[in-house]
Amino acid sequence: MTVSMGHMAGKAGTARVLLALLLSLLLTAPITATDLEPQTLAAFDHYVQVTESQIDSASAKREPFLWVDRLPEDRRAEALAQLRAAQVVIVRLNSLAGDASDSEDRKPVSIPGGLIHHWIGTVFIPGASLAQTLAFEEDYAHHEQYFRPDVVRSKLLRQDGQDFLIELRLYKKKVITTVLDTEHEVHYTILDSTRATSRSQTTRIQEVDNAGTANERLEPVGHDRGFLWRMNSYWRFEQKDGGTYVECQSISLTRDIPAGLGWMVGPYVNSVPRESLTFTLATTRSAILSRVSRHAAQ
Repeated sequence: MTVSMGHMAGKAGTARVLLALLLSLLLTAPITATDLEPQTLAAFDHYVQVTESQIDSASAKREPFLWVDRLPEDRRAEALAQLRAAQVVIVRLNSLAGDASDSEDRKPVSIPGGLIHHWIGTVFIPGASLAQTLAFEEDYAHHEQYFRPDVVRSKLLRQDGQDFLIELRLYKKKVITTVLDTEHEVHYTILDSTRATSRSQTTRIQEVDNAGTANERLEPVGHDRGFLWRMNSYWRFEQKDGGTYVECQSISLTRDIPAGLGWMVGPYVNSVPRESLTFTLATTRSAILSRVSRHAAQ
């Protein structure tokens, strides 16, 4: 049987059109909303409790203040070199429950119906003082100016001394576009003239449908596509070595990856927490450096 090249090319062209149409339908297909189940939230709260207990225990034992200073000597030297080269040093963590003195007793915390994303990252800001760094961090009303496109709106709702309630509208596009309205409680502790900490936890997260349009609406809390259900952040600031180190430990909760949608949802839930923390720290560094330079020029 003889088949003309034109006929074969026509079939190939049709196949490409059909494939493009199929991919278009898949990429625009809605991801079904899911509920944040009580057992998922309870498991996240347990993970946070385990992590905070370990953070407090390290402080009580007067271990080195910064995570990078607790690394083995060779790894510490490498990390410090990266920080001096303006890089973000970031690694994934996994808090294990159980007796810290018994390695066999320590087990991962199971998160039914959800995924924990636990990262710690550090930057070094040469020439910046602790006071300059904290002034930037606490300028929540203007964070949207610095952290775009991830933060499209920021607002200070309340301040009582070193306690803040803030509102952020978050935006992320990675195969899927997501807009979230979030509220965070933040508490700062000034330890001395060179060291400070802060802890932040979300008090409300709602996904925004049709953001920025006349049809904009908020999904019910805990009933959405599940790309961010909870987020806690633990910050440490230390002025030394001619600048200030900024460290952030972030723990977030997302939905588990639905069966058959790993290609679509997987890149979002697995890579976005790391990318967001990296972006936040890198942007913090560059913004504070810009402030320091302007101040020095005056």
